[in-house]
Amino acid sequence: MSIVKMHAKGQIILPKNIRDRLGIKPGKMLSIKVVDAYIEIRLLPDDPVNYLTGLFSDHPTSMADELLKERKEELIGRGIF
Repeated sequence: MSIVKMHAKGQIILPKNIRDRLGIKPGKMLSIKVVDAYIEIRLLPDDPVNYLTGLFSDHPTSMADELLKERKEELIGRGIF
């Protein structure tokens, strides 16, 4: 665990050993979120679109097909279809 000090403008410095371990370079984007009583800092991918491309590729059917099937079943259940 590292302890850092908050500067006057609300800035903190991530210790070098943490930056090196996670590959955080100047200009790297991070997300910061309050979770209960602590702060969660996460690395963001350099190219979010490329990172998310194919995320569900191992799913046997498309999400659109699943949604259409679900909606059709709802309509059949109501006697509309």
